Amino acid sequence: MSEFTGERVGFVQVGREGWLLPSRYQEQALGYYTMALRPDDVWIATFPRSGTTWCQEMVWLINNNLDYEAARKVPLDTRFPFLDRMVDLEWNAAQSPATQRGIGYEQPTDRQTTWRTPGYQLASFSQSPRHFKTHLPFTLLPPSLLDRCKVIYVARNPLDVVVSYFHHNRYLAVHGYTGDFQKYWHYFQDDLLVYSPYWEHLKQAWVKRNHPNLLFLFYEDLLRDLPGNIRKISAFLGNPLNDDQVLKLSNHLQIDNFRNNVPLYPDVPITGLTRDEEQGLIRRGKVKGNSEFTEELEAEANKWVTENLALTDLRFPCK
Repeated sequence: MSEFTGERVGFVQVGREGWLLPSRYQEQALGYYTMALRPDDVWIATFPRSGTTWCQEMVWLINNNLDYEAARKVPLDTRFPFLDRMVDLEWNAAQSPATQRGIGYEQPTDRQTTWRTPGYQLASFSQSPRHFKTHLPFTLLPPSLLDRCKVIYVARNPLDVVVSYFHHNRYLAVHGYTGDFQKYWHYFQDDLLVYSPYWEHLKQAWVKRNHPNLLFLFYEDLLRDLPGNIRKISAFLGNPLNDDQVLKLSNHLQIDNFRNNVPLYPDVPITGLTRDEEQGLIRRGKVKGNSEFTEELEAEANKWVTENLALTDLRFPCK
């Protein structure tokens, strides 16, 4: 908590795997586990910073007749909400950039209050078909999820995940990470970042990859062949696209177009909730080429990856 200045209540570790989650999970756990499902629900599940937001836009458009006009007008968080909202109600406003600059802290807006409402409560009032994004592992989600709903799981190489997660945790003041990257890497390696352990998260999806209601994808494959994966996803969802539709959607999802044209959240004041000097929510969308690793740290990280891959038959696509 000395390094993550946004979380003031604390963290918990859950289950035999030791999932690290904000302490508010204690009062919300049963709600996620027993959430009422609907057969036309569509889920995207990932470890954080694995291309989740990008895939949300893709899946929503495929499932909504490529309604680009609605996608431009209605924020993605409204169309495809984040389920596991566990924001600390007592997050440390005193550490926010606005307070540090002497601007002061604005009272929470209705939208910010919504962010603090558990997703399973909001979902009960949502119209079907519903779309959900989650970072919770399968063992903490409803046991009948795959038997009732379609789920797309996206995995990403850990060295790219940790760099993106590092910048994300620095950008959002509700996380407020203040340390350096080397220390952050060791938090990740030691399963001490929220939603860790990383490897167990992937393995729980990987062992279910042959279930007919689960589509397991690699972020690297999505980047390498976006049109081919759009076809795969649209077929999985039962909404196949023709070549012209695939080309248009691929162009829409090109990272600069996506960053500039897709509203992520409703227009609400967020003074103090982000650090303006940090990189935003949508960063580079690339594979490898991260300068945050020193040569020594990268060698340590690669050794750690090799050791963990030896314990599973999961393999990331070649870069």
